Amino acid sequence: MRVRSGRAAQGRASAKGAPRIVESEQREAEATVGGRWLVRGKDGRLTAYARTRGGLLRWTEERPGGPRWHGPDFIPIPHLTHLSIAQGADSYVHFVGRRSRQKGDGLPTVDIVHAIQYQTGRPLTSWRSLGNPYKDPDRAARIGAPVPAVAGSGAAHVFVRNSGGGIMLRREGKGAKWEAWTDLKGSLAQDAMAVSVAESGRIELLVPGSGQAMRWTQAESDGAFEQAQSIPVAIAPGGVAALETAPDRNTFYWTDPTTGGIVAHRLGAWVIPIGGTPAEGPITVLRAMLDGYDCTILAHRDLDGHVMLAACGTENEGGGLWWSPTGERTAATPALAIDVYGRVVLAMIGADGGLYVARQNREPGLAMDPAERV
Repeated sequence: MRVRSGRAAQGRASAKGAPRIVESEQREAEATVGGRWLVRGKDGRLTAYARTRGGLLRWTEERPGGPRWHGPDFIPIPHLTHLSIAQGADSYVHFVGRRSRQKGDGLPTVDIVHAIQYQTGRPLTSWRSLGNPYKDPDRAARIGAPVPAVAGSGAAHVFVRNSGGGIMLRREGKGAKWEAWTDLKGSLAQDAMAVSVAESGRIELLVPGSGQAMRWTQAESDGAFEQAQSIPVAIAPGGVAALETAPDRNTFYWTDPTTGGIVAHRLGAWVIPIGGTPAEGPITVLRAMLDGYDCTILAHRDLDGHVMLAACGTENEGGGLWWSPTGERTAATPALAIDVYGRVVLAMIGADGGLYVARQNREPGLAMDPAERV
Protein backbone atom coordinates (compact mmCIF):
# COMPACT_ATOMS: atom_id res chain seq x y z
CA MET A 1 0.00 0.00 0.00
CA ARG A 2 1.44 3.35 -1.05
CA VAL A 3 2.07 5.67 1.89
CA ARG A 4 3.53 9.11 1.41
CA SER A 5 3.74 12.23 3.54
CA GLY A 6 3.90 15.65 1.95
CA ARG A 7 6.24 16.98 4.60
CA ALA A 8 8.51 13.94 4.40
CA ALA A 9 8.83 14.59 0.68
CA GLN A 10 9.16 18.37 0.88
CA GLY A 11 11.23 18.74 4.03
CA ARG A 12 10.11 20.67 7.09
CA ALA A 13 8.34 23.53 5.35
CA SER A 14 6.61 26.09 7.58
CA ALA A 15 2.93 25.52 8.31
CA LYS A 16 0.50 27.88 6.59
CA GLY A 17 -0.61 30.77 8.79
CA ALA A 18 0.87 32.07 12.00
CA PRO A 19 0.84 29.83 15.08
CA ARG A 20 -1.98 30.47 17.52
CA ILE A 21 -0.87 32.77 20.34
CA VAL A 22 -0.53 30.88 23.62
CA GLU A 23 -2.37 32.76 26.37
CA SER A 24 -0.86 30.88 29.30
CA GLU A 25 0.99 27.71 30.24
CA GLN A 26 -2.40 26.03 30.52
CA ARG A 27 -2.77 26.36 26.74
CA GLU A 28 0.21 24.10 26.06
CA ALA A 29 -0.41 20.36 25.98
CA GLU A 30 1.86 18.27 28.18
CA ALA A 31 0.58 14.80 27.21
CA THR A 32 -2.17 13.07 25.32
CA VAL A 33 -5.06 11.38 27.07
CA GLY A 34 -5.49 7.61 26.95
CA GLY A 35 -7.72 6.03 24.32
CA ARG A 36 -8.69 7.53 20.95
CA TRP A 37 -8.02 11.20 21.60
CA LEU A 38 -9.16 12.35 18.14
CA VAL A 39 -12.88 11.67 17.66
CA ARG A 40 -15.67 12.62 15.24
CA GLY A 41 -18.96 13.85 16.66
CA LYS A 42 -22.48 13.29 15.42
CA ASP A 43 -22.31 16.63 13.57
CA GLY A 44 -19.24 15.45 11.62
CA ARG A 45 -16.71 17.70 13.36
CA LEU A 46 -13.46 16.34 14.77
CA THR A 47 -12.33 17.06 18.31
CA ALA A 48 -8.86 16.51 19.79
CA TYR A 49 -8.08 16.26 23.50
CA ALA A 50 -4.81 16.53 25.45
CA ARG A 51 -3.65 16.86 29.06
CA THR A 52 -2.20 20.04 30.46
CA ARG A 53 -1.36 21.28 33.93
CA GLY A 54 -4.51 21.26 36.01
CA GLY A 55 -6.88 20.02 33.35
CA LEU A 56 -7.77 19.21 29.78
CA LEU A 57 -7.26 20.98 26.44
CA ARG A 58 -9.83 20.62 23.65
CA TRP A 59 -9.57 21.63 20.00
CA THR A 60 -12.70 21.46 17.80
CA GLU A 61 -13.14 21.84 14.03
CA GLU A 62 -15.08 25.01 13.19
CA ARG A 63 -16.97 23.08 10.54
CA PRO A 64 -17.00 19.44 9.40
CA GLY A 65 -13.88 18.67 7.38
CA GLY A 66 -11.93 21.72 8.58
CA PRO A 67 -9.48 23.18 7.94
CA ARG A 68 -10.01 25.76 10.73
CA TRP A 69 -10.27 24.79 14.38
CA HIS A 70 -11.51 26.42 17.60
CA GLY A 71 -9.36 26.29 20.70
CA PRO A 72 -7.70 25.11 22.60
CA ASP A 73 -10.36 25.40 25.29
CA PHE A 74 -9.12 24.76 28.80
CA ILE A 75 -11.29 22.55 31.00
CA PRO A 76 -10.05 22.49 34.61
CA ILE A 77 -9.82 19.01 36.18
CA PRO A 78 -7.63 19.18 39.29
CA HIS A 79 -5.78 16.33 40.99
CA LEU A 80 -5.89 13.84 38.10
CA THR A 81 -2.98 11.44 37.66
CA HIS A 82 -4.46 9.71 34.56
CA LEU A 83 -7.24 10.46 32.08
CA SER A 84 -8.68 8.31 29.28
CA ILE A 85 -11.60 8.71 26.90
CA ALA A 86 -13.96 6.44 25.00
CA GLN A 87 -16.68 7.26 22.49
CA GLY A 88 -19.93 5.35 22.21
CA ALA A 89 -21.99 4.53 19.12
CA ASP A 90 -24.20 7.48 20.11
CA SER A 91 -21.11 9.75 19.69
CA TYR A 92 -21.08 10.69 23.37
CA VAL A 93 -17.50 11.04 24.67
CA HIS A 94 -16.85 9.55 28.13
CA PHE A 95 -13.95 10.74 30.28
CA VAL A 96 -12.61 8.54 33.07
CA GLY A 97 -9.82 9.70 35.36
CA ARG A 98 -7.84 8.61 38.40
CA ARG A 99 -7.93 11.36 41.02
CA SER A 100 -5.45 11.59 43.90
CA ARG A 101 -5.96 14.23 46.58
CA GLN A 102 -3.49 14.76 49.39
CA LYS A 103 -4.98 15.55 52.79
CA GLY A 104 -2.45 16.13 55.52
CA ASP A 105 0.63 13.92 55.88
CA GLY A 106 -1.10 10.57 55.34
CA LEU A 107 -1.82 8.57 52.22
CA PRO A 108 -3.65 10.37 49.40
CA THR A 109 -7.34 9.82 48.82
CA VAL A 110 -7.67 8.08 45.44
CA ASP A 111 -10.89 7.62 43.49
CA ILE A 112 -12.11 7.15 39.92
CA VAL A 113 -14.13 9.98 38.33
CA HIS A 114 -16.37 10.09 35.23
CA ALA A 115 -17.83 12.82 33.02
CA ILE A 116 -19.51 12.96 29.60
CA GLN A 117 -19.52 15.34 26.64
CA TYR A 118 -22.83 14.86 24.84
CA GLN A 119 -22.29 17.19 21.88
CA THR A 120 -19.29 18.46 19.94
CA GLY A 121 -17.86 21.61 21.49
CA ARG A 122 -20.31 21.63 24.39
CA PRO A 123 -19.38 21.62 28.10
CA LEU A 124 -18.75 18.39 29.97
CA THR A 125 -21.12 17.18 32.66
CA SER A 126 -20.11 17.50 36.27
CA TRP A 127 -17.49 15.00 37.38
CA ARG A 128 -19.00 12.08 39.28
CA SER A 129 -16.93 9.97 41.64
CA LEU A 130 -17.14 6.21 41.03
CA GLY A 131 -15.28 5.58 44.26
CA ASN A 132 -12.54 3.01 44.69
CA PRO A 133 -12.66 -0.80 44.90
CA TYR A 134 -11.01 -0.55 48.34
CA LYS A 135 -11.82 1.20 51.58
CA ASP A 136 -8.33 0.58 52.98
CA PRO A 137 -6.27 3.73 52.10
CA ASP A 138 -3.07 1.79 51.37
CA ARG A 139 -4.70 -0.59 48.90
CA ALA A 140 -6.83 2.20 47.44
CA ALA A 141 -3.72 4.25 46.66
CA ARG A 142 -2.23 1.37 44.63
CA ILE A 143 -4.94 1.01 41.97
CA GLY A 144 -3.89 1.62 38.39
CA ALA A 145 -5.00 3.86 35.55
CA PRO A 146 -8.66 3.38 34.55
CA VAL A 147 -9.60 2.37 30.99
CA PRO A 148 -13.13 3.11 29.72
CA ALA A 149 -15.31 1.41 27.12
CA VAL A 150 -18.87 2.08 25.97
CA ALA A 151 -21.11 -0.84 25.05
CA GLY A 152 -23.46 -0.77 22.08
CA SER A 153 -26.29 0.09 24.48
CA GLY A 154 -24.41 3.21 25.60
CA ALA A 155 -23.52 1.77 29.02
CA ALA A 156 -20.14 2.97 30.25
CA HIS A 157 -17.62 0.44 31.57
CA VAL A 158 -14.50 1.21 33.60
CA PHE A 159 -11.65 -1.28 33.99
CA VAL A 160 -8.82 -0.73 36.46
CA ARG A 161 -5.88 -2.76 37.77
CA ASN A 162 -6.33 -3.46 41.45
CA SER A 163 -3.65 -3.44 44.16
CA GLY A 164 -3.03 -7.17 43.75
CA GLY A 165 -2.55 -7.10 39.98
CA GLY A 166 -6.04 -8.28 39.04
CA ILE A 167 -8.72 -6.41 37.11
CA MET A 168 -11.75 -4.65 38.57
CA LEU A 169 -14.83 -3.52 36.64
CA ARG A 170 -17.52 -0.98 37.38
CA ARG A 171 -20.23 -0.32 34.81
CA GLU A 172 -23.59 1.29 34.25
CA GLY A 173 -26.57 -0.97 34.62
CA LYS A 174 -30.24 -0.51 33.87
CA GLY A 175 -31.51 3.03 34.20
CA ALA A 176 -27.94 4.39 34.00
CA LYS A 177 -27.40 3.31 37.61
CA TRP A 178 -23.83 2.29 38.33
CA GLU A 179 -23.33 -1.26 39.55
CA ALA A 180 -20.90 -2.19 42.32
CA TRP A 181 -17.25 -2.98 41.61
CA THR A 182 -16.76 -6.50 40.24
CA ASP A 183 -13.52 -8.49 40.61
CA LEU A 184 -12.66 -10.05 37.23
CA LYS A 185 -9.64 -11.84 38.78
CA GLY A 186 -6.32 -12.12 36.92
CA SER A 187 -2.81 -11.60 38.22
CA LEU A 188 0.31 -9.48 37.60
CA ALA A 189 -1.63 -7.22 35.24
CA GLN A 190 -0.01 -4.18 33.69
CA ASP A 191 -1.80 -0.84 33.43
CA ALA A 192 -1.55 -0.63 29.64
CA MET A 193 -4.54 -2.70 28.58
CA ALA A 194 -6.50 -2.72 25.30
CA VAL A 195 -10.27 -2.70 25.04
CA SER A 196 -12.33 -3.15 21.88
CA VAL A 197 -16.08 -2.74 21.34
CA ALA A 198 -17.38 -4.74 18.37
CA GLU A 199 -20.19 -3.60 16.10
CA SER A 200 -22.29 -6.20 17.90
CA GLY A 201 -21.73 -4.22 21.10
CA ARG A 202 -19.63 -6.94 22.78
CA ILE A 203 -16.53 -5.80 24.65
CA GLU A 204 -13.19 -7.64 24.68
CA LEU A 205 -10.38 -6.76 27.06
CA LEU A 206 -6.72 -7.75 26.62
CA VAL A 207 -4.33 -7.13 29.51
CA PRO A 208 -0.55 -7.75 29.40
CA GLY A 209 0.67 -9.85 32.30
CA SER A 210 3.79 -11.81 33.14
CA GLY A 211 4.69 -13.78 29.99
CA GLN A 212 1.09 -13.81 28.87
CA ALA A 213 -1.79 -11.59 27.77
CA MET A 214 -5.00 -12.15 29.73
CA ARG A 215 -8.38 -11.87 28.01
CA TRP A 216 -11.94 -11.19 29.11
CA THR A 217 -14.90 -11.46 26.73
CA GLN A 218 -18.70 -11.28 26.70
CA ALA A 219 -21.09 -13.79 25.12
CA GLU A 220 -23.46 -10.91 24.36
CA SER A 221 -23.58 -7.14 24.65
CA ASP A 222 -24.07 -5.99 28.26
CA GLY A 223 -23.52 -9.59 29.39
CA ALA A 224 -21.22 -10.93 32.08
CA PHE A 225 -17.45 -10.96 31.51
CA GLU A 226 -15.70 -14.31 31.44
CA GLN A 227 -11.95 -14.79 31.55
CA ALA A 228 -10.93 -16.50 28.32
CA GLN A 229 -7.77 -18.46 27.57
CA SER A 230 -4.69 -16.28 27.85
CA ILE A 231 -2.29 -15.74 24.95
CA PRO A 232 1.24 -17.01 25.80
CA VAL A 233 3.15 -13.96 24.53
CA ALA A 234 5.41 -11.28 25.98
CA ILE A 235 4.42 -7.65 25.43
CA ALA A 236 6.78 -4.72 25.92
CA PRO A 237 5.74 -2.15 28.55
CA GLY A 238 3.64 0.70 27.28
CA GLY A 239 0.59 -0.88 25.79
CA VAL A 240 -1.24 -2.95 23.25
CA ALA A 241 -3.85 -1.87 20.68
CA ALA A 242 -6.96 -3.73 19.52
CA LEU A 243 -8.93 -3.28 16.30
CA GLU A 244 -12.02 -5.12 15.09
CA THR A 245 -10.92 -6.38 11.66
CA ALA A 246 -13.84 -8.77 11.00
CA PRO A 247 -17.23 -9.21 12.71
CA ASP A 248 -16.49 -9.96 16.39
CA ARG A 249 -12.82 -10.65 15.61
CA ASN A 250 -10.02 -8.42 16.83
CA THR A 251 -6.46 -8.01 15.67
CA PHE A 252 -4.04 -7.05 18.43
CA TYR A 253 -0.88 -5.02 17.88
CA TRP A 254 1.98 -4.66 20.33
CA THR A 255 5.76 -4.27 20.57
CA ASP A 256 7.76 -7.47 20.94
CA PRO A 257 10.24 -7.00 23.83
CA THR A 258 12.83 -9.31 22.21
CA THR A 259 13.01 -7.82 18.72
CA GLY A 260 11.76 -4.32 19.50
CA GLY A 261 9.48 -4.50 16.45
CA ILE A 262 5.70 -4.39 16.12
CA VAL A 263 3.67 -7.58 15.73
CA ALA A 264 0.06 -8.32 14.78
CA HIS A 265 -1.94 -11.22 16.17
CA ARG A 266 -5.39 -12.78 15.74
CA LEU A 267 -6.61 -15.63 17.89
CA GLY A 268 -5.82 -19.00 16.36
CA ALA A 269 -3.12 -17.61 14.07
CA TRP A 270 0.62 -17.00 14.22
CA VAL A 271 2.13 -13.76 15.48
CA ILE A 272 3.02 -11.65 12.41
CA PRO A 273 6.08 -9.33 12.57
CA ILE A 274 5.34 -6.02 10.81
CA GLY A 275 8.53 -4.07 11.52
CA GLY A 276 9.02 -0.62 12.92
CA THR A 277 11.08 0.54 15.90
CA PRO A 278 8.44 2.01 18.18
CA ALA A 279 9.03 4.00 21.33
CA GLU A 280 7.13 3.04 24.46
CA GLY A 281 3.38 3.42 24.08
CA PRO A 282 0.56 1.80 22.14
CA ILE A 283 0.40 1.59 18.36
CA THR A 284 -2.40 3.66 16.84
CA VAL A 285 -4.66 1.69 14.47
CA LEU A 286 -7.64 2.53 12.27
CA ARG A 287 -9.70 0.91 9.51
CA ALA A 288 -10.33 3.00 6.40
CA MET A 289 -11.20 2.64 2.72
CA LEU A 290 -8.23 3.40 0.46
CA ASP A 291 -8.73 3.30 -3.31
CA GLY A 292 -11.83 1.20 -2.74
CA TYR A 293 -10.09 -1.38 -0.52
CA ASP A 294 -10.68 -2.13 3.16
CA CYS A 295 -7.36 -1.20 4.77
CA THR A 296 -5.76 -0.91 8.19
CA ILE A 297 -3.79 2.26 8.93
CA LEU A 298 -1.07 2.15 11.61
CA ALA A 299 0.92 4.94 13.20
CA HIS A 300 3.57 5.08 15.90
CA ARG A 301 6.47 7.22 17.00
CA ASP A 302 9.90 5.70 16.70
CA LEU A 303 12.73 5.77 19.23
CA ASP A 304 13.73 9.26 18.08
CA GLY A 305 10.16 10.58 18.26
CA HIS A 306 9.53 10.58 14.51
CA VAL A 307 5.94 9.73 13.54
CA MET A 308 5.77 6.73 11.20
CA LEU A 309 2.78 5.70 9.11
CA ALA A 310 1.88 2.48 7.27
CA ALA A 311 -1.11 0.81 5.61
CA CYS A 312 -2.06 -2.70 4.51
CA GLY A 313 -5.11 -4.64 3.46
CA THR A 314 -7.16 -5.44 6.55
CA GLU A 315 -6.05 -8.80 7.98
CA ASN A 316 -3.32 -8.96 5.35
CA GLU A 317 -0.33 -7.85 7.42
CA GLY A 318 1.46 -10.96 6.18
CA GLY A 319 1.48 -9.45 2.69
CA GLY A 320 3.93 -6.83 3.95
CA LEU A 321 3.74 -3.16 4.77
CA TRP A 322 6.22 -0.30 4.65
CA TRP A 323 6.68 2.34 7.32
CA SER A 324 6.90 5.86 5.92
CA PRO A 325 8.20 8.86 7.91
CA THR A 326 5.73 11.75 8.09
CA GLY A 327 8.41 14.33 8.78
CA GLU A 328 6.85 15.14 12.16
CA ARG A 329 8.09 14.48 15.68
CA THR A 330 6.18 14.06 18.92
CA ALA A 331 6.75 12.92 22.47
CA ALA A 332 3.25 11.42 22.69
CA THR A 333 1.15 8.79 20.95
CA PRO A 334 -0.25 10.09 17.61
CA ALA A 335 -3.96 9.80 16.78
CA LEU A 336 -5.86 8.71 13.67
CA ALA A 337 -9.45 9.37 12.60
CA ILE A 338 -11.68 9.61 9.53
CA ASP A 339 -13.14 13.03 8.79
CA VAL A 340 -16.60 13.75 7.42
CA TYR A 341 -15.30 13.42 3.82
CA GLY A 342 -13.75 9.99 4.45
CA ARG A 343 -10.17 11.30 4.58
CA VAL A 344 -7.61 9.87 6.99
CA VAL A 345 -6.55 12.48 9.56
CA LEU A 346 -3.33 12.21 11.57
CA ALA A 347 -2.98 14.33 14.72
CA MET A 348 0.10 14.93 16.87
CA ILE A 349 1.13 17.05 19.84
CA GLY A 350 4.23 19.04 18.93
CA ALA A 351 7.22 19.92 21.08
CA ASP A 352 5.64 23.37 21.55
CA GLY A 353 2.52 21.84 23.09
CA GLY A 354 0.39 22.65 20.06
CA LEU A 355 -1.87 20.42 17.98
CA TYR A 356 -0.62 19.48 14.50
CA VAL A 357 -2.97 17.90 11.94
CA ALA A 358 -2.26 16.26 8.57
CA ARG A 359 -5.00 15.13 6.15
CA GLN A 360 -5.06 12.64 3.34
CA ASN A 361 -4.92 14.26 -0.09
CA ARG A 362 -6.34 13.17 -3.46
CA GLU A 363 -3.29 11.16 -4.58
CA PRO A 364 -3.59 7.37 -4.78
CA GLY A 365 -2.94 5.28 -1.70
CA LEU A 366 -2.36 6.93 1.65
CA ALA A 367 -0.77 10.24 0.65
CA MET A 368 -0.83 12.88 3.37
CA ASP A 369 -0.51 16.64 3.12
CA PRO A 370 2.04 18.29 5.44
CA ALA A 371 0.89 18.70 9.03
CA GLU A 372 -0.17 22.17 10.11
CA ARG A 373 -0.44 23.69 13.56
CA VAL A 374 -4.08 24.50 14.25
